[in-house]
Amino acid sequence: MTHVRAWRIRLGLMVAALLGATGVRAQTYPSQDIHFICAFPAGSGADVLVRYFAEKVRVLSSRTIIVENKTGANGEIAAEYTARSRPDGYTIFVHAPSTIAGNNWMMKKPPIDAARDLVIAGGVNQQPFMFAVAANSPVKSIAELTAIVKKKGEKASFAESNVSGKVLGALYSQAIGVAAVDVSYRTANDMLNDFSNGALDFGVVDPVFALSQAREGRIRNLATGTKARMAAIPDLPTMAELGYPGVYITSWFAAMVPRGTPDAVVRQINAWFSDVGRMEETRKFLNQFGGDPFVITPEQGQKLLEDNVREWEGYVKAAKIEPQ
Repeated sequence: MTHVRAWRIRLGLMVAALLGATGVRAQTYPSQDIHFICAFPAGSGADVLVRYFAEKVRVLSSRTIIVENKTGANGEIAAEYTARSRPDGYTIFVHAPSTIAGNNWMMKKPPIDAARDLVIAGGVNQQPFMFAVAANSPVKSIAELTAIVKKKGEKASFAESNVSGKVLGALYSQAIGVAAVDVSYRTANDMLNDFSNGALDFGVVDPVFALSQAREGRIRNLATGTKARMAAIPDLPTMAELGYPGVYITSWFAAMVPRGTPDAVVRQINAWFSDVGRMEETRKFLNQFGGDPFVITPEQGQKLLEDNVREWEGYVKAAKIEPQ
């Protein structure tokens, strides 16, 4: 009995020591530079967004934030890099979980399982994808676009540079009964020449690109691919309002970390991103690019990611997209 008691005492001391060590690690986080992972090239709309939050978190955390651009595979290269990183809070992936959820069904063999391998630490924004045409196009509305695309039939084409644009374009094409050609670009900026010379009939693009290029007089935005209008752009109608209720996807950005990151660290990251999201400066910054602030708890974010994984299976099937 004495030996049993002694063993229990030793075990209790070991557990206490481990818990104490974990507490110390959580209390001292962050103790080194933090890396923000961006899935798009430097200078892109997403990169601007990531760097804005990096600067704000730098001030809140009193640590240097290093932005690393790891592009390719619709964000999956950056997602896998994050998932395989040490779960210590020093690698934070700032990207659209909705896109990573879509990759689960767009790829035959996705390298990670989004909901299993990544943890949502905090929200960034909600943003709409937009249906747009060239500024010199005669098309002024979705109704006019539909008429032209139907007339062209299989010769019609649309541009996209990510999975959300690809699916929305396919859903719209299917809704009007036309197999429009999907022209995929590495970045949205790469499609500008083809827009201006008339090689493309329309594009489905992210709001950062859409609004900035509209302000420069290069493209004309016709509608958003969301269920409801965005507070940032209340005058732009949704595809659902215009008679296409099935043509919608709401994209959102968040801070993601590897599974296994200590809860206390996840909570600290959430506090930073929530504080930034509540700033009036942030609302104005996001609004100018068509987005609305999105402040959420880790639990809310994780549930939304899991819901997205299920929803995207339906999106990809409805759009009749074959996994690559």
